Amino acid sequence: MICLSTIRRRRVACGLVLAGGLAWSSHAWAKDKPRPHRPTPQPLYVPAYRMVHAGLRRAALDYDWRSKPTRRQKSFSWKDRIWMAGQVNLITQTHGRFPAAYSGPLSFLPVPQTATSYVTTLFTGVRLTPHLEFLYDEEYAGGSGLSGSVGLAGFTNLDAVRAAGGINLGVNPYPARAMLHLIVPLGRQEIPNTPNYLELARHLPQRRVEIYFGKFTLPDFFDRNAYASSDHSQFMNWTVDNNGAWDYAANTRGYTYGIYTELDEPNWTLRYAETLMTKLPNQMQLSLRLGTYRAENAEADWNYAPAENGKLRLLAFYDHARMGSFNSAIAAWQAGLTPIPEVSAVRRPSGEYGLGLNWQQRVGRDLGLFMRAGWNNGRNESYSYTEVNNTVLAGAQISGHAWGRRKDHIGFAFVSNGISRAHAQYLADGGLGFQLGDGGLSYGREQIVEAYYNLHLWHGISIAPDLQNIHNPGYNRVRGPITVFGLRMHLRF
Repeated sequence: MICLSTIRRRRVACGLVLAGGLAWSSHAWAKDKPRPHRPTPQPLYVPAYRMVHAGLRRAALDYDWRSKPTRRQKSFSWKDRIWMAGQVNLITQTHGRFPAAYSGPLSFLPVPQTATSYVTTLFTGVRLTPHLEFLYDEEYAGGSGLSGSVGLAGFTNLDAVRAAGGINLGVNPYPARAMLHLIVPLGRQEIPNTPNYLELARHLPQRRVEIYFGKFTLPDFFDRNAYASSDHSQFMNWTVDNNGAWDYAANTRGYTYGIYTELDEPNWTLRYAETLMTKLPNQMQLSLRLGTYRAENAEADWNYAPAENGKLRLLAFYDHARMGSFNSAIAAWQAGLTPIPEVSAVRRPSGEYGLGLNWQQRVGRDLGLFMRAGWNNGRNESYSYTEVNNTVLAGAQISGHAWGRRKDHIGFAFVSNGISRAHAQYLADGGLGFQLGDGGLSYGREQIVEAYYNLHLWHGISIAPDLQNIHNPGYNRVRGPITVFGLRMHLRF
């Protein structure tokens, strides 16, 4: 029979061996580090890896191996380990005939249309330890958007998938998210948390580092807004729920692989992600050639008024890929090398970078205000999200408390989207993007007004009528305006 002191000695010995191994690896890494006077250029994903490695090493060294488990750790049973939930979202939209001087291959069609999309998601998660989780979601999506989800920069249905180049996405369920989630506590004080598809614990350290590794979508973490981030309970337009100028890395369905980490403090948060890019714009296949195809995203979040849900976020991103320049495509067309300007004919390793600003504030009990602004350099073709180079958004959400429906809410938003001069000239000369292409262009900013009412019917069931009015669709002043009516049905279980 092994005595208790022997067990404790073995734990101490294991801790010393682990600490020694980590210290040796740290010494070896420092020994191989380039000298200051002879720097070696490295891509940004190397410092990101070293930052994560250093955080895990310090967490392991600082852990008190002799400490007794906390009360919550003692009660960590299988009942607390497994989490499941699901949702179904159905959106139907229609519009009538609208004026259009002409139409092209990627125009929003001026004839009456109706389209329906649906998304079903099963969320699952397993807590492997109190601070390590595995998250997996299975998704099933189908239907379509109006005009094949093209012709508008701010498209009307965020659930509608745009399948470029005639690719067949299939009708079978597919893995949406699959990732490991590690929490590194930086203190003993905890805050309550409602288990969800990204975090399963009922309590989280107030000061912590969180690391996700695997498959996810970047809007899960970046550019979040309490009043305009979900087409399942809020707005439906692409450039209202997300910053239109943020061309975030994703495949056609909106997902990518990578590593994401955040540092949480009581009044501020820092976020960083390194992810894969697709080989071609708006395609499914992601590339492992990190020297050419990768994306960096960083965000600072200032919670300046916690009691009033007041937050200010600053986002920066840089996408690396083989991209076509608008000016190069126009020059090749003018030289007679292509029948129309084609960015696909002039692609080379390049980049797209931009900034985003995100603000939210609750006023009183029932009113929430929000704003977004975004910009990217606009020199190269849009790659993953939509064709927007600058955007400004403002809106409000009103709770149903005022009329005795506390689980209802109503929202109003106005967004103005624009593109760069080179981008506008490319479209005016007959060039095609993956989202826009009227065959010509009389440029004007695309301006959208959206309003909805989310009506709660019963436990987890809601419906929402929606109205959108679009002026200068696809930045073309000789087309539109368009009025789109929508109805959403949402089930959560």
